[in-house]
Amino acid sequence: MSNIKCIIVDDEPVAREILESHLAKIENVEILGSCKNAMEAFQIISSQEVDLIFLDINMPEISGLSLARSINKNIKIIFTTAYREYAVDGFDLQAVDYLLKPISFERLLQGVNKYLNETVHVPQEPLQKISSESAETFFVRSDRKMVKIDCDEILYIESMADYIRIFLKTKNVVTRETISNIEAKLPKNEFLRVHRSYIVAQNAIDSFTAEYVEIGKKQIPISRSYKNEVLKWLED
Repeated sequence: MSNIKCIIVDDEPVAREILESHLAKIENVEILGSCKNAMEAFQIISSQEVDLIFLDINMPEISGLSLARSINKNIKIIFTTAYREYAVDGFDLQAVDYLLKPISFERLLQGVNKYLNETVHVPQEPLQKISSESAETFFVRSDRKMVKIDCDEILYIESMADYIRIFLKTKNVVTRETISNIEAKLPKNEFLRVHRSYIVAQNAIDSFTAEYVEIGKKQIPISRSYKNEVLKWLED
């Protein structure tokens, strides 16, 4: 399979960094450029063969929708935006996908595979991560900015109503998110849901009983609904 040649267009540096980080983990994806506005994107499109654009919608001067309307229809679009209300306009332009920020790696990979299935009219094996050995990261919104979370640094995660607190080795990060959404971003087999309000890093567990796991001086309860699964894993 030849590489998917793509560009990123977004006026927010952090948003571009997130996409660059995610795309670097996917096999057969080649980033031709990362652009902060439509004019930079036009320069790449006019000089190189581009297959796919990850395109923000709400940008100054020339919006993502205007850019999408003006380019060759053979170039496919995956819109990336924080605004759900633009979805209808995006799909009217026959976008491959519409990703809402903050964008998880898994959701981005799904979009790239959707592009592959729509453009290559024969069955394809889904693209995968380049290496499962590399450290997993994702971003969450905290204090009006996107903060990178390195999964290797997570000790445990606690849900607090509409917010969660991620306890890292060196700091804590609070974000408005559900614990289930965060759980979906974590590498499988490395984290353990022990309670509806707690996820723990398996490697961080210092000791346990039938009632709780202990990480440092923190005792984290094991709820009845998770007890059998948790104890089975811990006692194996």
